[in-house]
This record gives sequence, C-alpha cells and structure tokens, in this order.
Amino acid sequence: MRNQQATQLIFELSVPGRRAAIYPKCDVPVDSVKELIPSGFLSEKPPALPEVTEPDVVRHYVNLSTLNMSVDTHFYPLGSCTMKYNPKRHERICNFPGLVDIHPYQKEENIQGILGILFEMQEMLAEIAGLPSVSLQPAAGAQGEFTALLTAAAYFRDHGQNRTKVIFPSSAHGTNPASAALAGFDCIQLKQTGNGLVDLEELKSHLNQETAVFMITNPNTLGMFEKDIATISKMLHDVGGLVYIDGANMNAIMGQTRPGDFGGDMMHYNVHKTFTGPHGAGGPGAGPIAVRDFLADYLPGPVITKTEDDDGNDYYQLTNPVKSIGRVRSFFGNVGILLRGYLYLRTLGAKGVKEASEQAVLNANYIKALLKDILPVPNGDLCMHEFVASAADVQKKNGISAMDIAKRLLDFGFHAPTVYFPLDVPEALMIEPTETESRETLDAFAESIKQILSEDSEYLHDAPYSTPVSRPDEVKAARKPVLKWTEPGK
Repeated sequence: MRNQQATQLIFELSVPGRRAAIYPKCDVPVDSVKELIPSGFLSEKPPALPEVTEPDVVRHYVNLSTLNMSVDTHFYPLGSCTMKYNPKRHERICNFPGLVDIHPYQKEENIQGILGILFEMQEMLAEIAGLPSVSLQPAAGAQGEFTALLTAAAYFRDHGQNRTKVIFPSSAHGTNPASAALAGFDCIQLKQTGNGLVDLEELKSHLNQETAVFMITNPNTLGMFEKDIATISKMLHDVGGLVYIDGANMNAIMGQTRPGDFGGDMMHYNVHKTFTGPHGAGGPGAGPIAVRDFLADYLPGPVITKTEDDDGNDYYQLTNPVKSIGRVRSFFGNVGILLRGYLYLRTLGAKGVKEASEQAVLNANYIKALLKDILPVPNGDLCMHEFVASAADVQKKNGISAMDIAKRLLDFGFHAPTVYFPLDVPEALMIEPTETESRETLDAFAESIKQILSEDSEYLHDAPYSTPVSRPDEVKAARKPVLKWTEPGK
C-alpha cells in the first residue's frame, strides 16, 4: 500500500510551529529595523510557507522522486523525443572546478580552455552535418529552427529577394510551422501520402520565386529515410530556395550520411536526442545550428574563432559575424549541455558515432519485428531509429486503443511511447528504443505489450493501477491548469 505522505503536498504536511532549523531571536530592536527598512518593504506577517521538519522535507521530495519515470530508472521508448541515456562519467567531468566555476563575464584570456572546447564542438558538429559554419547559441531544437529561419530571412533580404513561403510535409514536427510563422513566413503543408514520403509532384506544384525554405526531417517522423532527398534538394535550389533539415532524427544517421551531402543548406541539432544531453522539464536545452558557407555571415553571434597569439599558440576569440542577426540567447549558449555533448563525441570518436547509429537502427528494427504481427506498421518494411505502429485494427477488433496500451505499460514499469503522433497514422504508437537498450529489455517490452493486448478492454480503460493518478482529464489539464496551491477554504 502506498504511503499517503508520498502523494501529499508539502503544504498538507505542514503543522504550525514545526521547523527544520531554529534560529536565535533577532538582536536588532524592532524600531531600528523600521528605521533601516522602509515600511513598504516590511510584511505584517510571515510568508505563507509550509512548517515542516527536515525529515519531513527530505522524505517528501525523495518520495516524489520515486514517482517519476526517467531514463535512469525505466525503459523510455519515447518516439520523436529521443530519450538517450546520460552517461554519468560526463556528469562528473562537467563538475570539474575548471569547468563548473568559470563565468562568461571573465576575460577571453582567462577562459581559453572552455572556448577551445566550444570551438572543437563547432568543428565536430560541422563535420557531422557536412555544413561548415556553426552557431552554438540556440537554447533548444525549436529555437534552432527559428534561428536558422531568421538567418535564411536575413540572407534573402540582403540579396533583395522577397521570399515568403515555407513548405513542410504533413508529418513534420509541430515546431516546424510554428518556427516558420514566428519568423514571418507563410506556411504551406503538403498532403499526406500513401507511402509516408514526400510527393515530388505536389512539392513541385508549390515551388516558385516566392519559395524560401523547404523544411524536412530526414529520416522523417515515420522513421523512414526520404529516398528522394537529393532530388528534393535540387528542386528547391533550382528555384533559388533553401533546404532545412530538421535534425531531430540525426541519431539514426550520424556517422552514416550528412545533411550537407544530400542537399541540406541548414539544420539544427537536438543535443539531448543525439549527443546525450539531459532532457526534460523545459530545459536545459541546446539546439546548435549548422549552415552552408554563404549563410555564415548571418549567424547569431558570438561564434568562436581560432587564431594564434604572439607566441604561436592557439588563441580562441568570440567573434560576431559581419551581418549577424544578433544574439538569440545570452552569452555563448547553454555551455553545460554543449559540454556534455562534446564529451560524448570525444568518448565515441568517429567510429563510435557510426556504431551508435547502427545500434539504434538495429534495436528499432528488432522490436518492430517482435510486434509486427500484433501492431502493424503501415509505412515501410524496415525503419530507421524509430517506427510508428498502429493500434487501429486492435481497437476495431478488441476495443483497445493506443491510449489504453500506453497507460497500461506504466503498470509494467515501462514509460509509454509517443501516441497519436504523427496524425497520418490512426491510433499511432511511435516507438524508439535508442542504442543503449539490451535485447532482454526489448524482449520484456514486447512481451508486456502482447500481454496487454490479451487483457479485457474494460479493465484496460481504467489503467494504470500502480500510479497515484490514473486517467486525468488531459484536455482540461492543458486548458485550465492549476499552477498554484490554495489553502482549503480560501
């Protein structure tokens, strides 16, 4: 039976007069305090904080932590939002005094070490992308998209071109049209296709002198590699447009092929999806972008450049590109997360990066093969790092929905995969195991789904049974969130 204290709010544990620490009485006379501090800044009563002992506080937050699912505690096959394991070795190194104690306001000559690391990170990201110029500033993948589109807009504006349209497939991440609209472009969505790939004829019908950018995720959101990507890129370039590669799925192709080589002009990385930066809670994030050389002058600054000092030693400088769109984030970007990505790349090396993507693709195809007879995958015989299965047949036959499967998986100790996205697939379950999961874990996950599909549908409609909250009203929670605690009766 679950301890009631594990699910109570800290305010509900409060008892008047309880303290975690007892301080001596203030030896400054009250009248003196009123003279020193203007009355407008003095409260008439203590703040409404919970009154608890230290053990109460510790137990409360430890108990809360046990309710969480994370990549450290559970298999987390969250398709599209890759949940890669965060190596603890990298966490330790990031806390070295020479890294954690530096400050961005220090003089350049005093932070040459971290600037050198960031320069090397730029170089490695450029190499993996096949695109020569990199900005580390964007704070997340979505901001990376937005920043790249602002860079493209500045390029077109500088060349006197009035290009207003951004095109993207129906299976695109929702951030693609959002970023395009925020950057001032008109959005054009391609229709859904039967094979899950871009329809070249439809794309061609939208291309003209107003076309600015075609945004495409490759491999795409269905876990398929766009086999016509080189042709697509040529079509855009023939009308003077640019190709943006959404790097969300780089975990499948890093070390295998490069966006710059198959026609991409710019891209972003999700450091958490590809290079093991921690993920969640709205941050911390890093979404560096890589672009072709003719876009380099428009990147947000500063970027790190390498020169030589008077003694011939490497010297790293913060430089603003000559036609920069300006800063999109404070300082040099989210250095703590970039550092973790840097350590990951240095740990693996070129050979290891290639092997990681191969293992990610192998794991996805293995689990797809285990489930194909009960959860068919409408698009593609083989997948890349993820696949989108459909529970539509199961729902029609047994009344079991994708949501039922997702909720019930929590009782088996597995986080649910992404459900109902992309919208192209009915009752979608997007599953991405990543490269670090063992065969035993994948087997256990598949067996759990098989057991769930053998259970009574009415029983599944009330799952999960092992969590404090089972089936919240998700629409109401999104539209009318309760963001603060209110004392009962007030």
